Amino acid sequence: MVVAMLLDETRPASSIEIYFARCLGFSLLTIAILTVMLTGSIPLTSSISEPVTTEESDPKAPYALPTLMITSFFHSISAFYAYTRYVTTGQGFFAVAVAGGSVLASIGLWCVLFASSDGKISRKTGADKRTTGFPFANSEAAKKHAGKKSL
Repeated sequence: MVVAMLLDETRPASSIEIYFARCLGFSLLTIAILTVMLTGSIPLTSSISEPVTTEESDPKAPYALPTLMITSFFHSISAFYAYTRYVTTGQGFFAVAVAGGSVLASIGLWCVLFASSDGKISRKTGADKRTTGFPFANSEAAKKHAGKKSL
């Protein structure tokens, strides 16, 4: 865009320039939202006492999970936008952008789902008490109830 402004004659922006300009806009919106959250304008908690974890109740990092969700959302939006540009133009650069944005969004989603709590560990068996049958089988419960008859 700056190069186009420095030229004497006008020309339409190329698809790569349009892509970078829109990605810059998405980035600025994401940084603005993160700034509002991290400055404390949106109060989540206000006390500080122990080491930082990703727990929602952790007072030292009350913004860790919301920040992770917003940046994951940003990367998924960026990947979707790059995908739409790839479908319309067929340029390989956009396919690389789709892959990069998708990987970062997937890592963020993985962290939100699985790295945000320590779980409830049983003192007897050492197994997580919150296990269910979806999407994986609950082998600990099957071992526990193996000797019992079912109706």
